[in-house]
Amino acid sequence: MGAIDLHARPSAAYEEKLAATRDLLRRSVTEFAPLKQASSLGAEDVVITHLINALALDIPVFVLETGALHPETLALLERTRASSRAAVEVYTPVQEHVVQFVAREGKEAMYRSIDLRKACCGIRKLEPLSRAPAGQKAWITGLRREQSNARADVPLVDTSDATRIKLNPLADWTRGDVWHYIAAEGVDYNPLHDQFFPSVGCAPCTRAISLGEDFRAGRWWWEDEAAKECGLHVKTDNEKVAA
Repeated sequence: MGAIDLHARPSAAYEEKLAATRDLLRRSVTEFAPLKQASSLGAEDVVITHLINALALDIPVFVLETGALHPETLALLERTRASSRAAVEVYTPVQEHVVQFVAREGKEAMYRSIDLRKACCGIRKLEPLSRAPAGQKAWITGLRREQSNARADVPLVDTSDATRIKLNPLADWTRGDVWHYIAAEGVDYNPLHDQFFPSVGCAPCTRAISLGEDFRAGRWWWEDEAAKECGLHVKTDNEKVAA
C-alpha cells in the first residue's frame, strides 16, 4: 500500500485551505518579491512547486543537493528540472570542505556525536542555504503545524527574521490534505514515501518508520528528540524548529 492509499484523505476545510494557499502564492509575487521556494523535494514541497507552475508564477525553486541524497531523490530532482515551468536552481556544498571533513572525521561521523552531525549539516546544508536565497526578500517553505510540536505555531507569513520573510503556505494543511492534492493532481513525488519514509533527507540520516512511530522518527533516529534539528528553520527567539 502506497502513501496515497494510506494518507490521501482531505480535511473538511481542504478546499478553503487550497484557495487560501493559492491566494498567498499569487500575492507573494507582488507583496514579497523577489522570492524563491526552498524545496527538499518532499511531499509538501512538490505540492508547492506544482501550485507555482499551475498558477504560472514567477517564483524560482531551489534545491540543496548535499552530495548525500538518496538515488530516488536525485532522480526526482532531474525529473523536476525537466518538467518545471519555474526555474529549478541546484545548490551544492563547497566540495573541498566536504572532502576535508570526510577525510578528517570519516563517512559516518554523524553517528559519533551531535556536534559532528551538526558540523556535517553545516557544510552540506547550511552553507549552501546561505547562498541560495541571497538577495531575496522572502522564501517559501513546506512547513506544516501538524508535523511536530516544534512546528505547532508556524504562521502563514513569518516575519520574525529581520533578514528575510518566510512564507509557509501549507502551514494549516494536514498530511491528508497534502496527499489528497498529490493524488488529485497527479503530482510526481519521491517513491521513498511509498516505502514508509514520511520525511526524506540525506541518506545516512533518514530511515523508514514503523507503524505508530512519530512522523519525524526516521530523521536522526539515534539522537535525543530535543537535538533533532539542522539549523534550516531555527527561530531567533531560541525556539528551535526541526529541519
